[in-house]
Amino acid sequence: MTNHKILQFKMPVADSQNRKIFSYPQSTVARAERSLVCSFFNPALLAAMHHQSVPLSAIAQENGIKHGYTKRFLSELACDNALDWLIQVGVLRREVDGQGITDSYRLTPLGQKLAEKYQNQNWPSPSWSDRLQNAITRWLRLPF
Repeated sequence: MTNHKILQFKMPVADSQNRKIFSYPQSTVARAERSLVCSFFNPALLAAMHHQSVPLSAIAQENGIKHGYTKRFLSELACDNALDWLIQVGVLRREVDGQGITDSYRLTPLGQKLAEKYQNQNWPSPSWSDRLQNAITRWLRLPF
């Protein structure tokens, strides 16, 4: 039997003074953090998403660089693919309105915790091992 460390985060529940506890295995937190560090995005994007949803048009192309959200120019397709990977590792979610899924993104509780961790600082530089592990995990992931 494997012994995994579990992290618990208390998050406020809407319209309530109660706090909901989310628990994440350390491996989930490590994979999410590694994915962020290896991504094309800067902590400024998570800081913005901590307060509101951010549309794809504000992140992709020149706007991403102008707002400090991206490290380099990303086409809409490349940006959407990179954001989808962060959804799969549990950092982001798509914003939903009365008509369905929108083109905007928000943080999950795990993403909020990571945004708080890196508030007002840069990501650490990823090692070659981080990059390799992230690439393998991303390329070999199951489609469900």
